[in-house]
Amino acid sequence: MPRAVHLLALGIFAMVTSEFVVAGLMPQMADGLGATIPEIGYLITAFALAMAFGGPLLTVAVMRLRPKAALMVLFAVFLAGNVLAATATTYGAMLAARIVTGVASQAFFGVALSLCAQLTRPELRGRATAVALNGLMLGTLLGLPLSTLVGERFGWRAAFWAISALAAFAALCTAAGIPAVERAAEGGGIRQELAVFKRRTLWLTLSTSTFVIGATFSAFSYLNPVLTGLAGFSAGTVPLLLIAYGAATVVGNWIVGRLADRHAVPVLLCGLALNALFLAGFALTAHLPVPAVAFTVGMGLVGVTMNPAMVTRVQRAGNARPLVNTIHSSCITLGVVIGSSAGGLAVGASGLRAPLWLGAALAVAGLVTLVPDLARRKPAASAGAPAPAPVSPPAAAPASPGTSPERLSDAPGAIAASSRP
Repeated sequence: MPRAVHLLALGIFAMVTSEFVVAGLMPQMADGLGATIPEIGYLITAFALAMAFGGPLLTVAVMRLRPKAALMVLFAVFLAGNVLAATATTYGAMLAARIVTGVASQAFFGVALSLCAQLTRPELRGRATAVALNGLMLGTLLGLPLSTLVGERFGWRAAFWAISALAAFAALCTAAGIPAVERAAEGGGIRQELAVFKRRTLWLTLSTSTFVIGATFSAFSYLNPVLTGLAGFSAGTVPLLLIAYGAATVVGNWIVGRLADRHAVPVLLCGLALNALFLAGFALTAHLPVPAVAFTVGMGLVGVTMNPAMVTRVQRAGNARPLVNTIHSSCITLGVVIGSSAGGLAVGASGLRAPLWLGAALAVAGLVTLVPDLARRKPAASAGAPAPAPVSPPAAAPASPGTSPERLSDAPGAIAASSRP
């Protein structure tokens, strides 16, 4: 696996840590900004909405740049937002900072995943995506608790300064360690980039991702009160259970990454089916501590860990360029918003078990979106032929072993040496 893919994971880790930091420091930030807890909670919503709707716009703005140049621009925007957050003295300034960082974070995801596709052979893209998305999983496992620890010990502003330092370090590593490559050869202007979104199969594929993440976050968003209010765990035990959940996401991401290239649809089918069963089982046994722990870990194994398979399937239905990847990330973020907001309404209407049942229902809806893919695969399998998979043209031919970045343009069909997509 190219070293550059691991460096992209470092950048994603910084972005995800910034996304989660507010959740762990709500009381301190409320006191420091003279705001209420619900108002601080709106900062999380603002970040998510900025990702969903602003990220694609920023991606369009940088998509004519070479990949490395685009990443450095996005790091600069992200750093500016985090510095504004660290120095904010009013709620309005903090809100603006979260919008800026949310937009930059989403665009970074799209550009980084596109660059993964350029740097690896087509048959290894799912595995490369899993490596890059380890930054997401480790952000869940380590980023939130570490930023919370820094904020509690040194003040909430220190947490944002620490994230800024982490992002600056990731930017320096990116500048030094990621090869300079041209934009994907098949890339075109904005009209060509948008033309792919006329495909109905692409939108159906994107909807699957929304349901996968919506199912997970309808339950995960309320995991703390479910574990304390129903299963009877103490507040001090919940962080340990969340660490176990995070560790399960790392394991699940590795497994899915190994399977995504050849079995993206079967992986999603199994993942959604298992998540529906786990969530329904959790809803039925949430008052029992042992099943609650088992189902929490199960959710970690088959929830957000479907990302490598989701990305692989979307790139095959559309292409591997930044705009498709960013729109896909926006659909994932929309799943977070739908799951968490609908879960909150469900709690208010029917109690703490309701978001678990809602998650199971969303997972079933996700299974329904796979039916057309499964129907296309069945005739091919019965005819003895491999199931058709609409694969977009390779973003770029990989360099052969031992080829330096500066010599990429000399390889037949390879991308020319330079910078970012």
